[in-house]
Amino acid sequence: MHEFADFVGEQMAGFGSVTIRAMFGGHGVFRDGLMFALIIDDALYFKADGETRARFEARGLEPFRYIQRGKPVSFSYFAAPEDVFDSADAMVEWSKLAWGAALRAANENGSAKQK
Repeated sequence: MHEFADFVGEQMAGFGSVTIRAMFGGHGVFRDGLMFALIIDDALYFKADGETRARFEARGLEPFRYIQRGKPVSFSYFAAPEDVFDSADAMVEWSKLAWGAALRAANENGSAKQK
């Protein structure tokens, strides 16, 4: 696996068991089969939704964007705040926010796994 992705996996240990898989030229970060974070070009992005987007925006964090057919496209994943790499508590807090957004999206799409 990629060195930065390994590092992110180690930093997320306090959040629980995560799986990191190569995809889309980067890596998806999964918990219980749901992707809640994205790693692209040595940057971590957390899933956001209507309930959490304002927290990212209040910190000046930008959404992940790429160019497709000459036009910018953005996802509902926002850059992680820098303090997640310095504080295990911050990593757990932001991972929980992203995990909640992933669960809500799965429930809206009817694809949440039954426990």
